Amino acid sequence: MIRKRNLIVYWSLIWLLGSCDTAKKAPENRVQTKRVVAIGLDGISVDGYKTAKHPNLDALMADGVLSLTTRNVMPSVTLPNWTSHLTGSGPEQHGVLSNSWELQKVTLPAIETDEEGYYPSIFKILKEGVPDVKTAFFYNWAELINSFNPRYIDELSFEENDEYQNNYGKAFDFIVNNKSDPTMVFLYSVHTDHAGHNHGWMSPEYITSIEEVDVQIGEFINRLKEEGLYEDTHFMFFTDHGGVPEKGHGGITPQELEVPWAITGPGIKKGQSLKEPNNSVNTATTIAYLFGCGNVPLSWTGEVPMSIFETQEP
Repeated sequence: MIRKRNLIVYWSLIWLLGSCDTAKKAPENRVQTKRVVAIGLDGISVDGYKTAKHPNLDALMADGVLSLTTRNVMPSVTLPNWTSHLTGSGPEQHGVLSNSWELQKVTLPAIETDEEGYYPSIFKILKEGVPDVKTAFFYNWAELINSFNPRYIDELSFEENDEYQNNYGKAFDFIVNNKSDPTMVFLYSVHTDHAGHNHGWMSPEYITSIEEVDVQIGEFINRLKEEGLYEDTHFMFFTDHGGVPEKGHGGITPQELEVPWAITGPGIKKGQSLKEPNNSVNTATTIAYLFGCGNVPLSWTGEVPMSIFETQEP
């Protein structure tokens, strides 16, 4: 009898191992996106978000789900965290440990890489899994692109000297020109972080930097509405870290590691707060899910916070 039970256990394990794949299976997707616009503002603390006046972001978030307790990865610095947002993984997986990371100066090798040596990003996953998808990456901090393979990005635009207004115009043009195709746009600015470093987190200058970009966000969204491109778009808003007054960031305090994270669009609950635990590594996994990518790399650690949807999966 014991031998028979052992054989049953043995063959059950063989069946389970044989059924494993090299990619994680996502739940069946009932919300298929036309496009995702991911707005990334660097260094937005929860206190900064609560203090600044940003009526346009408020109006956008009223159409969706907002978290003010999303946890970022350690260290609480820029490049490791943006890499985590857009690769569904923490530094222990992608190996980006500091802002000085370069492909030619790797300390901790990524657990998985493509042919050029880059860890798989959301742009790679979409290019390989979504027919005719168009991708764009708009940024104004030069080092930000270092951890992403530009081969999977159709339009790459860098704006110098902390300027970001032209990139908002380019992002709008990119969306209009590709409105018939699935589209993923990452629209980033570092000026808010630099205001914190130069003047202190929660300084008047830091708060003003948030309020100024909110005006640009409002104009951008209004233009999309005029083109009839708002209702079928999923918008995301997220950041890489917060900050401590007079001390910047890089530590392990909640003020540095807990940040705003939000999503709106078709099938997303409206005017809700995200109650379940959330992490920056969930961002790319959620984007892949919205585009109907059934398989994401097994090396990714992110999950989809399913409570954001109006109708959850069974």
